[in-house]
Amino acid sequence: MSEPDAPCQWLDWDSAFFGWRIARVNGDRLDAARLAAVDAWCAAQRIDCLYLLADPADPATIRLAEAGQFRLQDVRLTLAITAPAALPPPEPAPERVTLRPARPADLDVLRETARHAYTHSRFYNDPHFTPAQSAALYDTWLTRSLTETGYADMTFVAEVDAVPAGYIVCHLHPATRLGVIGLVGVVETARGQAVGQRLVLHALDWFWQQGMAGVQVTTQGRNLAGQRLYQRCGFLTHSLLLWYHRWSTETPRS
Repeated sequence: MSEPDAPCQWLDWDSAFFGWRIARVNGDRLDAARLAAVDAWCAAQRIDCLYLLADPADPATIRLAEAGQFRLQDVRLTLAITAPAALPPPEPAPERVTLRPARPADLDVLRETARHAYTHSRFYNDPHFTPAQSAALYDTWLTRSLTETGYADMTFVAEVDAVPAGYIVCHLHPATRLGVIGLVGVVETARGQAVGQRLVLHALDWFWQQGMAGVQVTTQGRNLAGQRLYQRCGFLTHSLLLWYHRWSTETPRS
């Protein structure tokens, strides 16, 4: 539906999943002419919801977005770490914590964590998306990561006393030698036992073994616990962008 030079991109998956006509602004900056083109494109395509990932370093973009009825939904924080010159020896894991590749059978234990662990996200923050839809989004993400070949390059599971207690989803971008952490989740009853840290460190070791030069992970600006986890593992802030949503109606579905 979107032309190569169109101001926006139609989002097939989001539209089908949420049941709204959803698109995203191409690029992270706006000027008056570009906003007019965005408005015209959305009117022609009958867009219900438009995402904008905006650069906060450009005040004009923020002013135009707010004047153009975009609503701030999230602060998107990306953290990064560079591969060490030499791989450090793996740290010994606590005896009760073991790490292994995920199996489809792990879903029975882990999917409830995926459904409730990401309430800081922009989808939960936007009242047009119901909590049930937002929970199903992350449930679907984890399910596909564990069951679909090629959806994730690797998913690891941490076990505590031989019971699945957490997961981390990993993606490889060989062309840029960049690894990306998708989802990280720890079962509520296993928190406070360094399970999240063990998962991240284990994933980093795997990324370095795959020849990646760096790893990035994205989290929410209000997810302080997540930020502290990655900082403890050596990540530093890489970029900060703002997620805006603009709706054709101000009235959420009941």
